[in-house]
This record gives sequence, structure tokens and C-alpha cells, in this order.
Amino acid sequence: MNKRLYNKIHRRISKQIKIGSVKIGGNAPIVVQSMTNTDTRDVMSTIRQIKELEQYGCELIRVAVPDMEAAHALQKIKKGIRIPLVADIHFDYRLALASLESGVDGFRLNPGNIGDREQIKQVVLAAKERAVPIRIGLNAGSLPKLTGANKPVAQRMVAAALEQVQLLESLDFDLIKVSLKAFDVPTTVTAYQAIAVKIPYPLHIGITEAGTPRTGIIRSSVGIGALLYLGIGDTIRVSLTADPREEVIAGYEILKSLNLRQHGPVLVSCPTCGRTEVDLVKLALQVETALQKIDKPVKVAVMGCVVNGPGEAADADVGIACGKGKGVIFRNGKKIRVVEEEDFFEALMTEVGNYVE
Repeated sequence: MNKRLYNKIHRRISKQIKIGSVKIGGNAPIVVQSMTNTDTRDVMSTIRQIKELEQYGCELIRVAVPDMEAAHALQKIKKGIRIPLVADIHFDYRLALASLESGVDGFRLNPGNIGDREQIKQVVLAAKERAVPIRIGLNAGSLPKLTGANKPVAQRMVAAALEQVQLLESLDFDLIKVSLKAFDVPTTVTAYQAIAVKIPYPLHIGITEAGTPRTGIIRSSVGIGALLYLGIGDTIRVSLTADPREEVIAGYEILKSLNLRQHGPVLVSCPTCGRTEVDLVKLALQVETALQKIDKPVKVAVMGCVVNGPGEAADADVGIACGKGKGVIFRNGKKIRVVEEEDFFEALMTEVGNYVE
């Protein structure tokens, strides 16, 4: 029997760096990040979106920098937000230099489209002068063309990343973070497993272009969850074709499911079956929406029958076990009161409010 299944997750301990005020790697908590989908040149819209993401718990934000106007806008954006700002750089190394002038806390370089060593050297020396970390961000869809063209994608990603790491190290630069993302989950997991034993630097993990929320959250949860269970990963982003706040919510849910972070509520609700005698789906969705306004850890159970209902409700911090026309409210494992069906939601949320206060 594999005893590891019953052991606490043992995280890979990486070299710790700081992006702004946020610690990455070492024994620091796994950081949840996202990326804006606004036009970075629209300063006010970008600030508004970042502030909303801050409210959902986003700890690090990345923005696209497609041109010099966007690079210059970063200075105003940085002044309007609290969390560290990371510039996403492709194709033109001068955008990285301009972003540094604008005061970004970190940036991502893609070796697949910025490959000139002299250009990278200029960026690295400027980052070193300001102590700004660089993420070497490999994507399966934009790998350097000359890197092991006949090898599997995972091997090509690792080889390209190692080449960049060695270049940065040759310039006496070690404020490095690495990512190797693919849409294919096995490819992504294989690549991260390989790189994790070859470098000491923190790893940003995720599944790229994962899709819309319905499928993207599943694909991301499988890939990110597998890596986290193996102890790999210092920051995460759930990449979704959706509002970025969904990425942050999903990121924390993945971490909570592995007991790696406690952030906000955990909702336990039964899948419903023929024994259910109330509209449990409606109730659970109401509770889920209401819980999004709470940032303190609390486990809430919404259960629909007498088989698992009382046990799960009693195991939660606050719970309700629903029966026909009536339900029992639990708090800290004890029955608090019996309520009528029309009062289920209000009674449960009142007890949740009492608990978090």
C-alpha cells in the first residue's frame, strides 16, 4: 500500500524570491494570480478590474504589454492598485525595458519569441539593477523553433527553459521563476516533474488555454491539482475564457481542496437524489452566491436528506440538513434549531454571519 496517499503533501522547497511585497517559493504560501483582460492602455478600466480581483483575493496581477503606450500606462496603473504588477512581454525586448522604467514588480519573458541573447542581456541587466524578478514563461504553442525539434513537447519545453536559466545565471541573475505550460495535462505534468529536479527556482504552474469555465476548471483542476499533490508549484493561475475573477475563485478552491490554503468559505452540498424533498439546487446556489461576500474561513454544509445530511451538517462549522418542509440547523456540531422550509436560506446565513463574527 502506498503510504504517501495518507501523508501530508510535502512541497518542493525552492529558492524564495519577492515580487513586490509578495514572497514566492520557499515556505511561503502558494500564491494565486490572474491576468487582466482589459486594454492595458485604458488605465481606469484596468485599475477597476484589478481592484475587483483584489477583493476576490488575487495576490499578483499580470497585464499584457502589446506596445509602448501600454508600457507607459503601467506607471499609472501601479499607483492605483495594491497588489504587485507583472508585465507580460512578447516579441519586443524594448517593452520590457520600458515596463521596468514604469516601475513594474516583475515581468514574464517568452523565450519562444524573444531569443536574441544580446537583447535578453539588456533586459536582465536592467532587471538586476532594480532587483526585479523575471519569469521564464514557456508555452507549448510558442516554443523556440530550434530547440529539439524532433523531441516530445515536454522535453522541448524543459530544454528551452534550462537554456534561458543558464543565460540568466551567466549574467549573475537569480531572481528567476519558471513556467512550462501546455493545454495537454500529461505533457504539462511531465514537463514540470522534469524541471523541478533540475533547478532550484520557484515554479508558476497552470494549464494554458484551458477553455471556458465548464471544461477549463476541470482541466486546470486535474493538472494543477496533480502537480500540487506532488509538491510542485509556488504560484498558480487557472487560465479561463471568462472573467478573471473566476480564475481567482477556482484557484483558491483547488488549494482548499488539497488543504494547502484556507481562504474564505468552503461549501459542502450533496449531489441530490430521489430522497431529496426540497429544491436543494436552488438553496445551494443561493448560499454559494452569498458566501462570495465572506472572506473568512468557514465550512458550510447544505444537505438534502437524512442519510448523510445530519453527519455532514454537524461536521461543518455551520450546516443545514433539509427534510420535507423542515430543516435542522447545526453549528459546531450541535443542533441549534429547526426551521421551516421558507426560512432555510435566511436561517442558515444568519448562523454563518454569527459564526464568522
